[in-house]
Amino acid sequence: MTREKQIEEGLVNKLADLKYTLRPDIRDRDSLEKNFREKFEALNRVRLTDAEFSRIRDEIVTADVFVASKRLREVNYFQREDGTPLHYTLINIKDWCKNDYEVISQLRINTENSNHRYDVILLINGLPLVQLELKSLEITPRKAMQQIVDYKTDAGNGYTNSLLCFMQLFIVSNKTNTYYFANNKNQHFSFNADEQFLPVYQFADDKNKKITHLDTFAEKFLSKCTLGEMISKYMVLVESEQKLLIMRPYQIYAVKAIMDCIHQNRGNGYIWHTTGSGKTLTSFKASTLMKDNSDIEKCLFVVDRKDLDRQTRQEFNKFQEGSVEENTNTETLVRRLLSTDRADKVIVTTIQKLGIALDPNNKKNYKERLQPLSNKRIVFIFDECHRSQFGDNHQAIKEFFPKAQLFGFTGTPIFDANATYIKKDGEQGSYKTTEDIFEKPLPTYTITHAIDDKNVLRFHIDYYKGQGNSNPKPGESITRQAIVEAILEKHNAATNSRKFNAVFATASINDAIEYYHLFKTVQKEKRSQNKDYIPLNITSVFSPPVQVLDKSNKNIADIRQLQEDLEQEKEDNQQNPNEKKKALKTIIADYNKQYGTNHSINEFDLYYQDVQKRIKDQKYNNSDYSHENKIDIVIVVDMLLTGFDSKYLNTLYVDKNLKHHGLIQAFSRTNRVLNDTKPYGNILDFRGQKDAVDESIALFSGEDSGKAREIWLVDPAPLVIEKFQKAVTALGDFMEKGNLAIEPEEVYNLRGDTARINFIKHFKEIQRLKTQLDQYTDLDEEQRNKIEAILPADRLRSFRSSYIETAKQLKEIQEQEGDDAPEEIQQLDFEFVLFSSAIIDYDYIMGLIADYTQKKPARQKMTKGQLISLLSSHTNLMEEQEDMIAYIRTLSPDQGMTEKEIRIGYDAFKIEKKEKELAAVAHTHGLATADLKAFVDDILDRMIFDGEKLTDLLEPLELGWKERRVRELALMEDLLPLLRKQAQGREIAGLVAYEK
Repeated sequence: MTREKQIEEGLVNKLADLKYTLRPDIRDRDSLEKNFREKFEALNRVRLTDAEFSRIRDEIVTADVFVASKRLREVNYFQREDGTPLHYTLINIKDWCKNDYEVISQLRINTENSNHRYDVILLINGLPLVQLELKSLEITPRKAMQQIVDYKTDAGNGYTNSLLCFMQLFIVSNKTNTYYFANNKNQHFSFNADEQFLPVYQFADDKNKKITHLDTFAEKFLSKCTLGEMISKYMVLVESEQKLLIMRPYQIYAVKAIMDCIHQNRGNGYIWHTTGSGKTLTSFKASTLMKDNSDIEKCLFVVDRKDLDRQTRQEFNKFQEGSVEENTNTETLVRRLLSTDRADKVIVTTIQKLGIALDPNNKKNYKERLQPLSNKRIVFIFDECHRSQFGDNHQAIKEFFPKAQLFGFTGTPIFDANATYIKKDGEQGSYKTTEDIFEKPLPTYTITHAIDDKNVLRFHIDYYKGQGNSNPKPGESITRQAIVEAILEKHNAATNSRKFNAVFATASINDAIEYYHLFKTVQKEKRSQNKDYIPLNITSVFSPPVQVLDKSNKNIADIRQLQEDLEQEKEDNQQNPNEKKKALKTIIADYNKQYGTNHSINEFDLYYQDVQKRIKDQKYNNSDYSHENKIDIVIVVDMLLTGFDSKYLNTLYVDKNLKHHGLIQAFSRTNRVLNDTKPYGNILDFRGQKDAVDESIALFSGEDSGKAREIWLVDPAPLVIEKFQKAVTALGDFMEKGNLAIEPEEVYNLRGDTARINFIKHFKEIQRLKTQLDQYTDLDEEQRNKIEAILPADRLRSFRSSYIETAKQLKEIQEQEGDDAPEEIQQLDFEFVLFSSAIIDYDYIMGLIADYTQKKPARQKMTKGQLISLLSSHTNLMEEQEDMIAYIRTLSPDQGMTEKEIRIGYDAFKIEKKEKELAAVAHTHGLATADLKAFVDDILDRMIFDGEKLTDLLEPLELGWKERRVRELALMEDLLPLLRKQAQGREIAGLVAYEK
């Protein structure tokens, strides 16, 4: 008995112990549907005719898992044969524990093109909602997902045309290690994808201890009531993205803690969840659960800035369209507070608007109008409660709503060590902490936990030493000129050749203005000295001085509100406001010229929103969205240092004294997870603030600070260089054991799949470490020389080419043989994203080829060999690589072609090459080239393979049915490589049978 079979039998027995009903009789589509019909009729107390059941089945089966998931959770309508209505449910949506739970194994959904067998499936009321795939080898989360996704992208797989369309969760386990993730309709992953795979989770207890062994996981996660609660309560359907999310364990425990507090009416509390851990989803779920709680009159989600109000509202409405409306002013807020409409039960607002509403001196008597609510049970959820929950507004809320319960979310709580000293009206002052305000801590999930779980990244901190005598003392800055020069020198390395972008935090508005103009001057000078220099796109954003804006400007109140949490900017704008206004107008004018926009200082918020959008637009490839539309660096004072998230922001430049929660918040802008091309968040500190960093780590680690430091910070460069050396040595030892020289070309002499797999593993580790070192901004010349000596750039590039070629061959085996491929090959994750480049796109290569054909050697940036090596060692143009290299080989350096001529020539070359390949296949199989071309064009136009058209194509040959079948297979074997290449990674429906 194989280990996989043993794992399966053990799991089924475990589920039986958990009171699941075992159904060994359900092995195919017919028995699955028969069982569902019985459960449906019992739940809805109805007997259906055969025709009625067929109609209901056809109505509920859909290729869209999001539509199926909504139907699963709703009351649905069906008209019976006699015209009477049937309002039915698929699940007991009031009490999931009372549904019928069954387990089946080795279900086979046979279709024309698919013959998949599924290990274990859990049925709830006869519907397959959870699929468990069991593996005998160690698996990576990415590869586990890829294997299930491969099932889903097979034509006729059952997930689109059978009851499997209701699948909610996938679970993958090798018994000791277990992962789970939500089903989604667009889970098609390319190995070249920039984005990380959709979230994959490990279950954990409320202390964040992982529960990965399958037996324990089954007890804690798959018990009937727990699983029912997970699917019914802790999955979120994101309307705007038509996507299913399942909450992480720590999010679930936070929601449960809040709901328990409310249910038992036992005071307030705060949730310490680190920045980037999904606090908005957690608070959204808590808020929506309160909608169904009749004891609660209102739930207010309170933020402290207008831009966060908008951001939170957008996030909430992303999860559920129309769930919260905009409160354009305090009057709207008051009306919604007094409304009895269920849609107004959850309200997102700013603490400033709430403060105005409760101000007894306000002329509009809002407080008096709200009096009927004062003795009601109101729940307040405060976002980022480390900031503005310590002032008069907060006290006013507590006094006006004595029965209210207050919950705060924060990534950086206020402790005694970072509390602010409060003193009012000459009275004795005090320090205020988060615990003073919110009473007790509820579940905690610190940055230490999140980094350990790979939910956020570590940090690399470069304490810039300067040149010569410019080494700063702690808290002091070197000259601005030196800082600008250092940023321009290091930016490409820090941001992986501008794949990512950066925020530059400065100490004051005056500093931000001076830096902005200095960058313009220095870059202009660099451009004059080197016409090939590509300037960085740099802008700045800081709040306008409201006191010198046009008094008729309707946005003044919003800007004043915005500044409430921007202490430095608010203070700065008191001095020389007209100069700051003039500078900001100049910056916005430059921005309009750069990006073709029409922003003005009078509508500052629109400018600010556009800046944020362009930072996030970094996610688009330059070929899809030109780099000239993006932002490389945004110079700020207070803005964007809290609450702003972008996976493509990876660097923070710091010429500003930071400490405690302010430091952690600012640093955390850089550490959102993307993929292996972003190994950490990059901090370049120009003020020598190592002590402040160490203090902050100790304060917010939630763990032993010594251990936390190891978790938070990446290894120093010398240690990574040592690891790089060991990885290169290990590759050399491996090659020598195979009696091969340690040369890139010798990789092609590796014999057998096992040897090639081992090479993939060895070199992938080398490339991962090299990617990490490439983004270190604190390497000195000696270290750079050492890295080059370990593996020179030209040899590294050649090894990369060998890796890509070998990986493509193994990937082809994966795709062609599927489940029949050797298990070691099935498990491989090639991580081609490690071998991509933000620079090397179609336009870049076309320009280099054009330069190569110029007669003047000075114009030739690369030789023919270097061009081919460059293409071979990157995965950006992998589908085009073979054709591009073949085209380059036809060119000579004295042709003098323009880039336009190169593009036209390349397109003509591809057409001619394709026609020659098709003509050769047609000749081999005795077909007319024109007929075969029409057949292939039809497949590529519709991305669907039609077997009947293949029969028509071969009909003129007048073959017997057996001979025709042999000819079909032989023809498709020759056509498949051409079709796969021309489809450029897209799936052609119906081809699976021939590929396998």
